[in-house]
Amino acid sequence: MQTNSITISSIGVISKLKAYFELLKFRLSFLVAFSGGIGFVLASTNHIDWIKLTLFAIGGFLVTGSSNIINQIIEKDLDKLMKRTLARPLPTNRLSIAEATLFSFIIGSIGLFLLVFYVNILAAVITFISSILYGFVYTPLKRKGPIAVFVGALPGALPPLIGWVAASGSFSYLALLIFGIQFVWQFPHFWAIAWVLDEDYKKAGFKLLPSGGAKDTNTAFLIMIYSLCLIPLGLLPYLVGIAGITSAVITTLAGVLFLAQNIYLMKECSQKAALQLMFGSFIYLPVVQIALVFDKI
Repeated sequence: MQTNSITISSIGVISKLKAYFELLKFRLSFLVAFSGGIGFVLASTNHIDWIKLTLFAIGGFLVTGSSNIINQIIEKDLDKLMKRTLARPLPTNRLSIAEATLFSFIIGSIGLFLLVFYVNILAAVITFISSILYGFVYTPLKRKGPIAVFVGALPGALPPLIGWVAASGSFSYLALLIFGIQFVWQFPHFWAIAWVLDEDYKKAGFKLLPSGGAKDTNTAFLIMIYSLCLIPLGLLPYLVGIAGITSAVITTLAGVLFLAQNIYLMKECSQKAALQLMFGSFIYLPVVQIALVFDKI
């Protein structure tokens, strides 16, 4: 009898831990920390401080995870309405709002502590502002209109800039450059996702597509304009001297292929074309970032 109780208790603990892990949105939080690490490496002129980089990545990951939890707390009732989110820990009551709030506060505080005391205060402040923008501004705006995409693009593009500040302790036009690339990328990325998930989003009242929320050539054209801008932006790191010819070739090729997917969407205006563009956006950014780091190392 006692053995059965211990077994049931162990299963309960494992279930709870799994639910807390799901709250973090590990893949998203990891990608944010990865983008921050790209900026850190690019700003490291003489040598890379690997200990500082590791602490920065952990701190950024924890604060991002905390922001993701805030997003899920605010959208708990909306998540119940959408197929892709109804199995999350809060809609299924595997975790309570109180548990999620406490967890968010603890990991967010630990993350900011690491950034303040082991990285630098400026990086910590920008990270905190980014977290507030994502959790408390972008999240409620998703039901207001496409302005949410612009607001969401700001915290979405800040990680490489924060990484630059974490390594150098200051801003520079080069930091703004890598911020700009990721900022512009956010628009085709967000809108491709919004196109694919349009029916699900409408159930929760999310209004993220431009052009009146229509899945038509006007929306596809706007997506293409932003994607087109990525080609010259991708060349700028080479032109200003923070990356070499290898990255210039790779980023240009990636930009052209990404643009081709946009042209296909404009021609077809189909779910299939939007899905291909969505996956293309997932591939484009890490390919470009890895190319920049490859040249640096």
